[in-house]
Amino acid sequence: MADDTGNQLSRPAEIFWLTGMSGVGKTTLAESVQQRLEAAGYRVMSIDGDSVRRTTSRDLGFSKADILENNARIVEACAGQRTNADVILVPVIAPYESSRDAARRSLAPGFSEIYVSAPLTVLRDRDVKGLYAREARGEIDNLIGVSPTSPYEAPKSPDLHIDTAGEEQETSIERLHSFILSRLETENDI
Repeated sequence: MADDTGNQLSRPAEIFWLTGMSGVGKTTLAESVQQRLEAAGYRVMSIDGDSVRRTTSRDLGFSKADILENNARIVEACAGQRTNADVILVPVIAPYESSRDAARRSLAPGFSEIYVSAPLTVLRDRDVKGLYAREARGEIDNLIGVSPTSPYEAPKSPDLHIDTAGEEQETSIERLHSFILSRLETENDI
């Protein structure tokens, strides 16, 4: 964020780690909130789990070890970009509590975990990437949160919980936007 003279402030970016199963709406929420924050003058960066998988983590599969490594790479990317933004949004499945806890330890202070959820039946109906249909046809045997060998460990006490099946999309966007603004205002008061 810039001060009244236009100079960039040097505090590190606040990181908002959006975790939840595939198709729950993490990226949609992040993109919508990013637009609102940028319109208000904030420097916002998104480190999207799908984009990381296509670039720096192309060499990784979906074993537990590879998922943990992918999440560790995302933490490194956040740490490396922290001085280049006011806000970093991280929409990523991050299914393991241990990797989310490691992210919090590494990136705190200024780290918030947002749990984005919806029932599996809703995710199967949405199926924006076709993954749930592929899993049902037996083409994928390790879909996170569906396969017994690839669980999704829901956060026990996230900083914010958004149920995208239980509220309208605009309400979810507004709740996340308000939460981020409250964290940014709290940081400015320190």
